[in-house]
Amino acid sequence: MRTVTRQHGFSTIELLATLGIVSVVAAMVVPQTGRTLADLRLSGDARGVHNAVALAKMRSAAHFTRERLYVDRTTNSYHLEFWDKAAGDWKDEVDPTNTLQTGVSFGYGDIATAPPSTQSSLSMSPVCKTKTDSDIANTSCIVFNSRGIPIDGSGNITGNSALYLSDGTATYGITLSATPLIRLWWSKADEAQWVKR
Repeated sequence: MRTVTRQHGFSTIELLATLGIVSVVAAMVVPQTGRTLADLRLSGDARGVHNAVALAKMRSAAHFTRERLYVDRTTNSYHLEFWDKAAGDWKDEVDPTNTLQTGVSFGYGDIATAPPSTQSSLSMSPVCKTKTDSDIANTSCIVFNSRGIPIDGSGNITGNSALYLSDGTATYGITLSATPLIRLWWSKADEAQWVKR
């Protein structure tokens, strides 16, 4: 005599309950994943700009010439340039131009106060200048002299240089002191509660 074995599967109710649980978990995780990715984009860009400032400082001292980080706020891009003494003009370094990621831009959002012990008033670094000392619109430059010390457009040592990046929910600031100490700061985009990173 043959014994018949029955195979049991999942009922429709069990499948619907499982799908419901998976949907609830996905609804909670997907928005948080999006915010985490946005935080990583902003943080990565801020660290990239911070590293570019440090690289400009080192190259100026190593090559014994002025070096600057040139920020184009229209295209949200930045690159390094050096002062070519023979040509009497700024030349691009061989490094590629870096562009900020989608949703990140140069600016400080709604914040009105600079990080503590940095700038007297919140502002981006001054505009970049041409070789004839004309302003280049929608730019900001951090310039180092041949000893790796930040200087202003007149060649005077300054501790008031800074760049800010924001995505609307958070803001990063890269500040320089006259010593020159390069610092990275973070704050929410709507209130100045700066934290050193």
